[in-house]
Amino acid sequence: MTPMISVLIPAHNEAAYIRPCLEALFASDPLPGPVEVLVLANGCTDDTAEIARSVTLPQGWSRKVIDLPQGGKLAALNAGDARARGAVLVYLDADVTVTPPLLAQLAGVLTPEQPLYASGSPRVDPARSALTRAYGQFWSRLPFVTDGAPGFGLFAMTRTGRERWQAWPDIISDDTFARLSFAPAERFRVPARYDWPMVEGFANLVRVRRRQNVGVEEIAERFPHLLENDDKRSLGASGLMRLFLRAPLGFAAYALVSLTVKTPLFRTKTRWARGR
Repeated sequence: MTPMISVLIPAHNEAAYIRPCLEALFASDPLPGPVEVLVLANGCTDDTAEIARSVTLPQGWSRKVIDLPQGGKLAALNAGDARARGAVLVYLDADVTVTPPLLAQLAGVLTPEQPLYASGSPRVDPARSALTRAYGQFWSRLPFVTDGAPGFGLFAMTRTGRERWQAWPDIISDDTFARLSFAPAERFRVPARYDWPMVEGFANLVRVRRRQNVGVEEIAERFPHLLENDDKRSLGASGLMRLFLRAPLGFAAYALVSLTVKTPLFRTKTRWARGR
């Protein structure tokens, strides 16, 4: 039977995360059609693939663990797209955990015949370091996170929407590219949450934040027409002051990271900076 939903999970050395990711996914609320999961183990030197195969599969679901010899998220996504059969495509990072209602809510807003995009409501995992906790407290209140469907860590689209481009381009910010390939009226945010981990510590925050900035700049340079679909709301001075009053320590942490990002000290040498 052709699956209703295909969940694609690119995974590079995610042995510590792939089991809770899959267990949360397999605990999803019942869906009206079959679901297939494609674990795209790319360039792994650990037990990611073996662990992914060992997690108990619920009835009505299928699973394929695809071992790819080379690392690289974009190549993994292209390999997964070539094998996915669902009318709805869900792209899920291996270190993200979903809540039970999320998959059904995504399927509910993504009409297969239309080019549509959707994501859930992100929730930052509790951090171990005080700096990351403060930074995350402020960051999670920014309009990019609270408004619209930002899609970091998890986004979904109809197959009709995915047909707007061919192969995934070799870029840093695949989630930004995907989101901006749809107009604001074509993007949906569902209330169900998913848990997204923030990197720990000052140096890692700076590296990842700088990589994110470079990724957005790359989109602007290579695909300037996509910026027409950006509806990011500006805080303004009054909004910034309100956030400062609500989370002064978070504001200080966020400002410190933002200022440091502009210096060459933490210049990222690779295209991927996860920080853990």
